[in-house]
Amino acid sequence: MEFDFNCLSYQERLSLLLRTIYEKAGFRPYHMGRFEEYGLYQENRRFLTSDQILTFTDLDGRLLALKPDVTLSIAKNAAVEDGKCGRFYYHENVYRPSRSDSMFREIRQMGVECIGAVDGGAAAETAALAVRTLAAAERPWVLEVGHMGYAAGLFDAAGVPEDLRGQFLSLIRDKNAHELRAAAKAADVEADALLDLLDLNGPWRSVLDRAEGLARNDAMRTAAAELREICAALDRETDAGRAGLADSVGLPDSAGEPQAEPRTAGELRLDLSLVNDMEYYNGVVLQGFLKGLPRPVLRGGQYDPLAARFRPGARAIGFALYLDELDRLDEADSAAGGSLTADGAANADSAANADGIPPMVSVALPKGRLGDKVYNLLAGAGYGCAEDYHDSRKLVVENPDAGIRYFLVKPSDVAIYVEHGAADVGIVGKDILEESAPDVYELLDTGLGKCRVCVAGPVDFQDHPQRPLRVATKFVNIAKRHFASIGREIDIIHLNGSIELAPLLGLSDVIVDIVETGTTLKENHLRVIEEFMPVSARFIANRSSMQFKRTAIETLVEKLRAATEAS
Repeated sequence: MEFDFNCLSYQERLSLLLRTIYEKAGFRPYHMGRFEEYGLYQENRRFLTSDQILTFTDLDGRLLALKPDVTLSIAKNAAVEDGKCGRFYYHENVYRPSRSDSMFREIRQMGVECIGAVDGGAAAETAALAVRTLAAAERPWVLEVGHMGYAAGLFDAAGVPEDLRGQFLSLIRDKNAHELRAAAKAADVEADALLDLLDLNGPWRSVLDRAEGLARNDAMRTAAAELREICAALDRETDAGRAGLADSVGLPDSAGEPQAEPRTAGELRLDLSLVNDMEYYNGVVLQGFLKGLPRPVLRGGQYDPLAARFRPGARAIGFALYLDELDRLDEADSAAGGSLTADGAANADSAANADGIPPMVSVALPKGRLGDKVYNLLAGAGYGCAEDYHDSRKLVVENPDAGIRYFLVKPSDVAIYVEHGAADVGIVGKDILEESAPDVYELLDTGLGKCRVCVAGPVDFQDHPQRPLRVATKFVNIAKRHFASIGREIDIIHLNGSIELAPLLGLSDVIVDIVETGTTLKENHLRVIEEFMPVSARFIANRSSMQFKRTAIETLVEKLRAATEAS
């Protein structure tokens, strides 16, 4: 009886193909149980993506956990001979809290890990497998490569204090140049060197030439040398794919005939602002994108500190492919390879298609005065539309010749549209970004819509520290962080509108809200007690859109910057 592989889903066929690729490369399967002793995760919390873990008590009284991570178990339990490099691949489910709701999610992963005597060759081999993993998805791809050692060396050279490095890493990762500059000034840190890091992205040879010229210590030079070795190996991998020289064999077709391993055009990009937790990663970091998906589908890097906890002196590198993200792909579109240019290139970062028409950039525009102001500025810079959205009930207007499409959405929803890839870019208040913490790039402070987040209360308000302060607000997370920073215990009352009523009716002691002129407060016999966060409109971008429409988005950002500075 012949088995028809066409009856398998796209994810199932991809999983089987990746298993073939990994085993052909000499990686052994690693299988683990669904449960792990909770103590493993409790002792290594700093290596986990979240502190929240599902636990239960076994029949013998042991506290067990549904595994939130595969790498930790492999680092602890994998059998590796002394002086050898263990090569493993896995196909497992992990259990983590969702970013979008209060539920845990079962997440499907495939990945590879090298542990033990990992040298430059093993690191390059792992990175090459990341390329082949993305190419196997049969869709245009981008692999970003960075190095934590370069950022760590730069922090040392620039004098970034240890207790501020997490904050600086977050700003660099989000490409948030305006706040990075302000944070450096506040900490009396050399800002220009840190800002240079944000510009070190693009084709690997030119970026590495600049990075080597900017290196100021041995750590930065070592990182650049390691990147050059890995990128050269990856370049050979992608060149072989483009030339059709790969000799790997993929899954058989429905008739049982072996097929060549799929090779989809993609792009290798070096980005030294691709940084992550310094306690976890210490070397090369990897991040992979597939066209049409809003988030990275592949993440990984070198994690020697974790490996050394279980094997002194051991090194490790690996990556995971998040199979759940592939559910978004239409199987037929995936098989076609997505939108390729005429010569088979991935069309990543192209300024125009074969007809000279620029790629369409979708903008989530907030309804109201702010959105109108931004639209008028962009229209003056050549991004206007013939159709005036004020004259109709249309929520979408576009100008294909300018490569622009506007969506009119509720201000609080802008970041959601951008994070999930429904829009490439958007304009949103800093208050919303701080409250919801979307996974986006923050590329520009437009300076528009300036106001501030304040604590306000009755004109005769006096605090009573002996009891929790009752705080009414729609900015729950912002309020919690602020009062935690000053050590004040609070009870939060979540409201969605007419916040000023809460203290007037005795529902709360104070409120946390946006204040522009303060007129509404005065008319309701309230006063500003404390201002603690300035707010203005920020230009944000989807992380995947930046990979495939980089030139168009950066051009849009620069034109908006010029327009706001001139207004």
